[in-house]
Amino acid sequence: MTVAGQEQAAPSARGGRGIQYKWIALSNTTLGILMVTINQSILLISLPALFRGIKLNPLVPSNTSYFLWTFLGFLLVTAVLVVSLGRVGDIYGRVKMYNLGFAVFTLFSILLSVTWLTGPAGALWIIIMRVFQGVGGAFLFANSTAILTDAFPQNERGKAMGINGIAAVSGSFLGLLLGGVLAPIEWRLVFLVSVPFGLFGTVWAYLKLKDNGVRIPARIDWLGNALFAIGLISVLTGIVYSLLPYGGHPTGWTNPYVLTAIFGGIVVLVLFAWVETRVPQPMFRLGLFKIRAFTAGNIAGLLGALGRGGLQFMLIIWLQGIWLPQHGKSFSETPLWAGISMIPLTIGFLLTAPLAGILSDRYGARAFATCGLIVSGASFLLLELLPINFSYVWFAALIFLFAVGMGLFFSPNQAAVMNSLPPEQRGAGAGMLNTFQNSATVLSMGLFFTIVTLGLAARLPGHLYRGLVAAGVAPAAARTVASEPPIGSLFSAFLGYNPVRELLGPTGALQRLPARQAAYITGRSFFPKLIEAPFASGLHLAFSFAAGATVIAIVASAARGRRYLHTTEPLLDEMADGLAEEGGLVGLDAVATTGPSANGEPSANGRRSANGKRSANGELSTSEGTEADQELGTSRGSG
Repeated sequence: MTVAGQEQAAPSARGGRGIQYKWIALSNTTLGILMVTINQSILLISLPALFRGIKLNPLVPSNTSYFLWTFLGFLLVTAVLVVSLGRVGDIYGRVKMYNLGFAVFTLFSILLSVTWLTGPAGALWIIIMRVFQGVGGAFLFANSTAILTDAFPQNERGKAMGINGIAAVSGSFLGLLLGGVLAPIEWRLVFLVSVPFGLFGTVWAYLKLKDNGVRIPARIDWLGNALFAIGLISVLTGIVYSLLPYGGHPTGWTNPYVLTAIFGGIVVLVLFAWVETRVPQPMFRLGLFKIRAFTAGNIAGLLGALGRGGLQFMLIIWLQGIWLPQHGKSFSETPLWAGISMIPLTIGFLLTAPLAGILSDRYGARAFATCGLIVSGASFLLLELLPINFSYVWFAALIFLFAVGMGLFFSPNQAAVMNSLPPEQRGAGAGMLNTFQNSATVLSMGLFFTIVTLGLAARLPGHLYRGLVAAGVAPAAARTVASEPPIGSLFSAFLGYNPVRELLGPTGALQRLPARQAAYITGRSFFPKLIEAPFASGLHLAFSFAAGATVIAIVASAARGRRYLHTTEPLLDEMADGLAEEGGLVGLDAVATTGPSANGEPSANGRRSANGKRSANGELSTSEGTEADQELGTSRGSG
């Protein structure tokens, strides 16, 4: 490759890693991630207002699938597409794909805010627009981390990932607060609020961001993309529908369609892995798993997400269905107050993520990431000791502790994974990391809901029947209500509906009771007291599962090695500058002498790496962090 070709593939270090530019890249990508995560969580609080606005009851059995897809469709799409779009960014330019993501996300935010349909048609419109909005979000997720890695030197990437991570976590809780404020005014505002930021971010990214990463022309792996999408969509769709009762069972894990979707999807993913070893330019670079730091970081990230992914939703149900009503809040108020109650989670992450990133840049990622997982695992076990009707001080302290642990883990782990990647694979590698974490989040929600539902199914019917009969409800009506799948009670609490009113309404039992008795049954304390003990048994199982997943993540994090740094800088440009300054202008072809690679074959452009070996793309590189280096601690940078 000529010098001109090298400059086209990767601009000089001075242009690509300037002090001003790296902060432009960080602020723009932080805005993008903040916008996407706010949009994800704002819907959690706004669902009741949204369904009232389109005149659809999401708790009617025939409408439950609309509720699930409105709720989870965005997350499913981003999980499926981030690897493919990260690879596309590697080929055609990460900034171009990132800009496209901003524009797509903004366009479909506008289309969501002008929804005019009602009933099932309105729900389908929202689901479809959310899916395409998720495509824009996937473009942003897939390329933002790689853009940051390109913009920042390796000794500052942990700090950059920490600040970017703050946006991701802060957005998830700012969305809860914004949804609680905006949805009662007008439900369309929850989508419209993203539009000004999206328009500004699109223009700003177009004008200021630079494609300073290494780009290698390649063909898109269409077969691999198709198999990956089919397999992962099938698995995640099966998990979504496993939340619905089937054939008298409280969950859908006995539904043959669910089992076919999950196991069929797994078979397709296995076929995908085989195909990726046969195609010349695969979408999913399985060879990256030979890098220990990359593999360990991804396993730790996946299992960490598996442990924490469903936690937020369980805590929200705990607060909305039990604790807040018992402490004076009506069911309609609980969504907003649940978001407020979980502010310590945001504060803990805000305080620790940037600091952990800065320290990991200097001392390496292993100690911080592993200690963070240990703290998070301990917080799961301590949450098991918390009574269901807790003192808020202890609840706040434990979720703060959990957030501190995740802050210690998140940015060092992200930086470690990205530092281990060859520059031309950063988009695909970041996509793989995000896919593992997003898929684990969907799986975690399915598992958490299943575990808690099974715990409720064992004890709630008896508690509910006895409580209703004791309160004056006719035994026949009480038996009908008690036989309903417990997932309906969880969904009611999650949506801010009064569960007893929703359960008894169709039976007409409330109308036959004296007004005072009906008010007592539908009051703030009746249902929470009935569900306390059954919910506690399921919740303890969920926390135990999360702690177990975190233990495995701890082992993976500790096994990542001391340091691993794969750096490939445009050293030819730097050498040319230096030679020019010395007056020694010589042909760079003498520097870029064609010679054998490590395996005896000529490299892509004939360049030798700094350690005498060829880099994957043939650039001059220092690729440090082999197992011997890790043991001796001689590698540079943070892993």
